[in-house]
This record gives sequence, structure tokens and C-alpha cells, in this order.
Amino acid sequence: MRYISTRGGVDPISFSQAVMMGLATDGGLLLPETIPAVDAATLSRWANLSYPQLAVEVMSPFMAGDISKEDLAELVRRSCLYFTHEEITPTVKVGDHYILELFHGPTLAFKDVALQLLGNLFEYLLARSGGRLNILGATSGDTGSAAIYGVRGKERINIFILHPHQRVSPVQERQMTSVLDDNVHNIAVRGSFDDGQRIVKELFNQLDFKERYSLGAVNSINWARILAQVVYYFYAWGRVSGGKVDQQVVFSVPTGNFGDIFAGYVAMRMGLPVSRLILATNRNDILHRFMQQGVYATGEVHPTLSPSMDIQVSSNFERYLYYLLGENPGRVKGLMDQLSSEGRFAVREEERQQAIQLFTSCAVNELETVEQIRHTWKQHHYLLDPHSAVGVSAAKNVPGAICLATAHPAKFADAVEKAIGQPPAMPVSLADILSLPTRCAVLDAETSQVKEHMIRILG
Repeated sequence: MRYISTRGGVDPISFSQAVMMGLATDGGLLLPETIPAVDAATLSRWANLSYPQLAVEVMSPFMAGDISKEDLAELVRRSCLYFTHEEITPTVKVGDHYILELFHGPTLAFKDVALQLLGNLFEYLLARSGGRLNILGATSGDTGSAAIYGVRGKERINIFILHPHQRVSPVQERQMTSVLDDNVHNIAVRGSFDDGQRIVKELFNQLDFKERYSLGAVNSINWARILAQVVYYFYAWGRVSGGKVDQQVVFSVPTGNFGDIFAGYVAMRMGLPVSRLILATNRNDILHRFMQQGVYATGEVHPTLSPSMDIQVSSNFERYLYYLLGENPGRVKGLMDQLSSEGRFAVREEERQQAIQLFTSCAVNELETVEQIRHTWKQHHYLLDPHSAVGVSAAKNVPGAICLATAHPAKFADAVEKAIGQPPAMPVSLADILSLPTRCAVLDAETSQVKEHMIRILG
């Protein structure tokens, strides 16, 4: 399997090269040249597999000619070691919906599913090549801690994670800054997540700096992140459908950076029976506005109870745009250049119509988020975190929808207490986290400051 850029400026590369490159050298995002198709017989067989077995089957075609099935199986086995549920991503029935629980990993967030694998992939590939890697990423909350836990203490790897200063939950912040391993470096930037993401992209686009310091990406711009998340869409479908290949399902996905829902789109393109994807946003509704108007226009980032979705530039949307525009990299590049210079672009009405055939979008406000947490707790004694509540609220008129629960409610105790009048029970892993010692640099949201800080550390 070979990989290409959404902007057309990269010769086809291997899976391992794509993992190590992260952001394409032309500023685009990497995608497989083709998406493998899955037939009905294979779907039926996959429905009965355990999560680790399924992960190998789903991901191996994307690594063909590069990583053997045997090596992949070992990587998957190691990546599942720190999950506290035997199913890794179980599905539970709650009222009229199914909840796909993605928070049983070491940092209690869906990002663990991909980042435990990515950390092991990096270590495997670096051992094979003898190289080193300096990971640079930005987080709106959960990616940072999951990435840190994925690579902490690993050989040949340093990690630098940017988060918006005082704009993530206290638990999210401590999950990052209390990791004191020598290879872990936290940076709080005085600004929004979009500022951090901009800095990361600008540093990756300084190709001399990227090459000299062997920069790698863990944000969902890294294709391996998307690929790992494709697995649980197949897994949830198998558990809900019982392997009946004519049973279509609806997924409701809390959406900020478009990576998680894009993984669902990839699963659908592979052949998973998905009738539609509900794109659930909070007040930061750039993706909802795009679906309504065909205009992608950035705006002010509003802090909300669901901070991991407080985003106005959804990086992974470029991957979907590539397919929406008929796999035309020249046009993708033109629109992304326009976004960079003007803060907006528009697609044709027939393209918007094509998008809304699959995606149903919904913007859920703060009151609706709190009410959904309260209602689900009162009616079903099931506790949602505020991000998962956005997804459930968006699917409230869609019985049978599979709603992705992206984080444990204890990570957002203030929002939960606001909704139900009491704090959530604290898992053992978080019991003492707010009292642990921390280490973090606080910098202005300036690319030059972050670059100088990294150079001081790396030499």
C-alpha cells in the first residue's frame, strides 16, 4: 500500500514513511492510494472476532508490503495491555441508544485507542531504522495525555505537547504535566487550541527544522491515528448487528478536529453498512455551518463545557474534502490556500448536497449538553461526559444510533456536577492526580518561542 498527499505534492510513499512523516511535506495530509474493499462474507466473519483479532484484520491491508501480520499482531497485543475492559471498546445499551465506550484506556479517553498503537509503532520503526524522533503535537485536551502515555520512557523518542493555557480541564492538564519522564516536555501556550495547532503546522512546514530535528506527528494528522480508530466502528457494528450484513447503522460522533468521524467515513468506504454519520458539534460549529451552507469559515473559538471540541480549524476535514472534490489535489490545495489567506472557502452546491447525503450535522449548546447529562443519569443511571453528551443529544431523535462516548465523565467533574448536583465517582487512576508534582513551560502563542524552547532542550 502506498500513500499520497491530499495536495498532490508528494511522490507515493510506504506506510512506515507515512507514519514517520506525519504531515505531508507539501503541507497536505496523507491518504492511502486506494481504500481496501470488504465484502459481505468478510464482514460477517469479522463480526465474531475479538477486538485485537479484528484490529489486525482491518489494519493489515493498509500496511501491506511494509509490516507483516505477525508483527502487527504483536504491536496490537502490546497496545491493548493497559485497557481496563476486556473488550477494549465495549458497546452498551442505554435507553434507545447504544453507547460505544472508548474511555477504558490509560488516560480515560478515546485517543488512547490510537495512541497506544502509535507509540508502539514509532518504537518498532525506529528500532528497525536506528533513527530518532522528536514528536510535536497540539492538544485541545485529550490527545496530549494519550500521546504522552503512549511514548513516555520509550527509547529514541522525545515528545513536545502544546496545550492552551488554562483552557483544558484541571484533570486533563494534570494528566499531561504530572508525567515527569525525561523524554516528556509540556508547553502551555497563551491562546487557543487553534493557536497551538497553527504553531505545530508552521514548524512542520519549516522543512529544514523538521529534517534537522526529525519531527514527527501524533495529532490526528498522522494517518496511523485514523487507521486505528477505523477498527472500533467495525467492532461496534458487529456487536450491535450480530453480523447481519444487511443491517445498516447510524453513528453519532462528537466532532472537533474531524479525525474520529473521518475514521467512520473510511470504514463506510471500506464497506461497513453505515447509513449516515451524525456530525455533532458544540458552540464551535464550523463543520455544522459547512454542512448547512457549503461555506467553511473560521470564527472566534468559544470556551465550552466540552473543551476538546473547542476548535475552529478542523485539520482532518481536508482529508474528507479530497474525496468530496473527486480526489482532485489541485483543487484541494487551492481551497486550503484560500482558507489560509482569507479564513474561508466555499464548495459548489452539488458538493454540499453530496456531503449531507451521508453527514447529518447538529450543533448542541451548553444548556442542551447539561440537560443531556442530567436526563441520561436520571432516566438510565448512566453518566456521560460533556463531549459524549453532545453526541447523544445530536442523536436524540434517532433510535438505535451508536453514540461514541469519547471520555470518562470523571475527567470533567465540574460539568458533571453542574448537571446532576454531585461529582462523578473518581477512578483509581485519577484519585491523587491533582496533588502530583508537575512540570510545564508557559509560552506566548508564537512559533518562534516554541521553536527556541525546543532547540534549547534538544541542542
